Amino acid sequence: MIGGSMSETPTFLSEPPATDEMRRLYDEDRAQDGYVWNVTRLWCWRPDTYAAFGALRAQLMGSSSLGDRDWAVLVTATASALGDSYCSLAWGQKLAKLSDDETAAEVIGGVEQPDGLSEREATLADWARRLVRDPNSTTPTDVERLRATGVGEREIFEATAFVALRLAFSTVNDALGAGPDQQLADAAPSPVRDAVSYGRPARTEPSHT
Repeated sequence: MIGGSMSETPTFLSEPPATDEMRRLYDEDRAQDGYVWNVTRLWCWRPDTYAAFGALRAQLMGSSSLGDRDWAVLVTATASALGDSYCSLAWGQKLAKLSDDETAAEVIGGVEQPDGLSEREATLADWARRLVRDPNSTTPTDVERLRATGVGEREIFEATAFVALRLAFSTVNDALGAGPDQQLADAAPSPVRDAVSYGRPARTEPSHT
């Protein structure tokens, strides 16, 4: 289980400069969730890049026929294969709401065919894990498996690009010490929280703002 720890700086960097954009993003987090996410604190060193990254991801998702469960499966499988506790908790909770707690925990644990996933969804999860572990190991047979479960070629490209974007985002967060928010860990269903036995520990919001 992910444990908590107190820290005045919940990342390896200090608090970002108090710009208007930083204040806006902090206020948005507080209005929506009641606290400032550790990942927001980190990315506020370059809020313009944060916004551009979010816009690119939204563009990809908004024009795709992949659905909410597909995205949740892809992120949860990607994050768990990478050992990213932050995205595993955040997206594991989303997947649990779209399926059930045990299915989300099984995806986090790398189960090849959870009972709660369709063959198509399980194949997408396997594809994501392969991309994390070694993108050069994929073969035409792997792509054919996706086609055989009803994933179109445009969707295969979109899923692959999406996983690559998630890897870039997680790499920045993990390398600079952004552990999952304690509030996020506390809100996760027990099976999801217990399955995340890797990555950075949960971190509490610092007392200063």
